This record gives sequence, C-alpha cells and structure tokens, in this order.
Amino acid sequence: MFVRRLFYYWQFIAVVVLPAWLLVGASVFGVSGWMVLGSFFGGVLLGIGLLMVALLIYARKDVRAARAVSWADVGVLTLWHALIVALGFTASSSGLPVLVVVVGLAAFWFVIWEFYSAARARMREMLVVIEETARFGTVPAGGVQGSPQGSAPGAPKPPRFDSTADPAVIVIHEKPAEQ
Repeated sequence: MFVRRLFYYWQFIAVVVLPAWLLVGASVFGVSGWMVLGSFFGGVLLGIGLLMVALLIYARKDVRAARAVSWADVGVLTLWHALIVALGFTASSSGLPVLVVVVGLAAFWFVIWEFYSAARARMREMLVVIEETARFGTVPAGGVQGSPQGSAPGAPKPPRFDSTADPAVIVIHEKPAEQ
C-alpha cells in the first residue's frame, strides 16, 4: 500500500519534476542549444501529457477513496517515468524519445480504459440498486443510506406504487392516519 500511495502523490509532482529534468539533463550532458530549446518544448508537451494521465487516474473514485493508485497504474507509471529519466541522460538522437512518446500514448489509453471500466462497474452497481428498489420497494442489503430499509422503526413508510392495466394510471395505497 505504501508504494501505491507514494505513486498517488508522485504522479502530480512528476508533472513538474520530469519535464524540468529533461531541460536540466539536456543542458548538463552536452547537447547543442537547439536541442536544449527542443527539450524545453518537448518538456512542455510532456508535462501536459503527464498531467492528463494523472488527472484521469485521479478521476477514478476508488483511487480518490484509497488515496492510492492500482498496481497496474504503478507498473505503467514506473515504465514511463523511468524512460523519461533515462531520456535526460542521453542525447535525443537515439530512439528513446520515440519510445517515450509511444509508452506515453499507451499509458494514456490504458488509463482511459481503466476509467471506463471503473465507471461501468459503478453504473452496474447502481442499476442493481435501482432494479431491486423497483422490484421490491426497498433497497437491498448494503443499499443507499437514507433508504426505507435504514429508516427508524415506527417511521412512516413511503407510499406503495402498483402497476395497473393502464400504464398512465398509478395507484397509491394509503393507510388512514393513526390517532
């Protein structure tokens, strides 16, 4: 859990640190002025990409609740960030910049897929609650707080709705008020 929580916070720090490392690495490890300028613009684009991936990871409710990324996120972020750090040590004439871009795009689409999967799972859970409520008039065990199931004993129950032959007619059964 410690590593996952560390990456939760690191992903936002990396948005600033890793592009800055590219600029520092390019200027320290002896490249031309044009390459330093290219590293600056590449770092800006990389920072935007890192921010988009970090925000998509943060958008998942399970990540925000646990304040920890998933192990799959840790693996993808480790690979991408390690390639970015390695890029700061090498001249940009190698194939490493292309690999950083390809892994960055793969990380982006992986995070999109995880976000979609998490949203789909939450929607399925909500549909089960809605179906159970419609079928039985109560929320299933572990349902929504403040539901009729969790109400205090002796509290008035919500009206019961029945369907009739005519779908435009709703029948509400009422009990006489107890005096």
